[in-house]
Amino acid sequence: MVFMGFVRKFLFIGMLVSPAAAWASHPLITDDAGTQGNGNFQLEVNGEYDRDDDTVSGVSVKSTGGQIATTLTYGVTDTVDIVLSLPYQWSNIKEDGITASDGNGISDTVLEAKWRFFEKDGLGLALKPGISLPTGDDGKGLGTGKTGYHLFFIASQEIAPWAFHLNLGYVGNENNVDEVINIWHASLAATYDVVENLKIVGNIGMEKNTDKAADNDPAFILGGIIYSISKSFDIDFGVKYGLASSETDMSLMAGTTFRF
Repeated sequence: MVFMGFVRKFLFIGMLVSPAAAWASHPLITDDAGTQGNGNFQLEVNGEYDRDDDTVSGVSVKSTGGQIATTLTYGVTDTVDIVLSLPYQWSNIKEDGITASDGNGISDTVLEAKWRFFEKDGLGLALKPGISLPTGDDGKGLGTGKTGYHLFFIASQEIAPWAFHLNLGYVGNENNVDEVINIWHASLAATYDVVENLKIVGNIGMEKNTDKAADNDPAFILGGIIYSISKSFDIDFGVKYGLASSETDMSLMAGTTFRF
């Protein structure tokens, strides 16, 4: 059916970017090279609402959905973190105003490690390998049905009040739903300290489309703010727009971060 392609597009973008939930300072998709420090924890609870409108073969397809992701990070050493992320997703897809799909549930769990192997003069370099565990129901479009893997190279440069972050990554999208397996990702983010405790953030990126029949790759642009209520508690808001037809049209994002 027409809607199955949208289910896969809608939910896979959420899963791939949502180790975005496990990445970076939310609402950024692009990770930074920073680590938590030996014995320190970070807990993130992030939400996202997505909307996408398309016309396929004369059929109007309207997709809405989102996710809530909980991510726990622990500093094993000063330069190594382990990260566990569990997202809950939902979606509703209508064809010419008639509901074609309406589902929700836990998606695939992501387990990662981040190793910051270089730091000097504001420049940080890190590697972030990870695996995705098939805890989501692939029959409902909530997971891939197989264990996947990924590796990201991260570079961060701080030039106060600015900071810049680059991610180059590979995702082994092992799956049971006839999607492309080898996925690349490239993204760039910047943050600016407006005043004490308030940052504005921007992000742009692109990745290989998982749809074998697609004629373009998903690309996005994002803007938002991060406000630090205290040294251990942040709140954030962001808006992400699709730059290609294969990307979700718009996403509203909000989250909280606790460090302890």
